[in-house]
Amino acid sequence: MLRVSRLTDYATVVMTCIAAHPNDVLSTAQIAEEARLELPTVSKLLKLLGHAGLVESFRGVNGGYRLARPAEAISLAEIVEAMEGPIGLTECSMAQGQCERQSQCGVSGSWRSVSGAIDGVLRAMTLAQMLAARPMAPATEAASAAQANA
Repeated sequence: MLRVSRLTDYATVVMTCIAAHPNDVLSTAQIAEEARLELPTVSKLLKLLGHAGLVESFRGVNGGYRLARPAEAISLAEIVEAMEGPIGLTECSMAQGQCERQSQCGVSGSWRSVSGAIDGVLRAMTLAQMLAARPMAPATEAASAAQANA
C-alpha cells in the first residue's frame, strides 16, 4: 500500500494548526495541545519543518513558531518533501538514469508518469486549502456562533 509516514501526516496537522493562527507566534506546547500530539513529536516536526524553510522560529519569553510564508504559498508537496525527501514512487521515477536496468525496462516511463501525476496533485494542494477543509475546534465554533449572534 502506498502511504506517507505517520510523521508526515502529523506534519500536515502541525502546519494547519500554525496556519490557523497567521498573526501569532505559537509555542511548541500550544501547537502540541491544539494538534493533540506529544510535545517531543511536535518539537521534532518543527525542527524538520524549520530546516525546510516552512516555519520560522523565535527565541525568548514570547518565542515560538509561525509560518515562513502565507499558507497559500506553501504546498502539500513541500511538507511531504520536508519529511520524506524527494517525491517518487520508485528510484527510476525520481530521476532518469538512476536505474541500471533502465535500457531494458519497459515500465520506467509509466512509473515516471504516475509519480509526476502524484507530484502535480501535491504541488497544487496548498496549506490554505487544507486549512479550509479542517473542522473547527469546539471552542472556535462557540466563539464564531457568539460573534454571529452579536
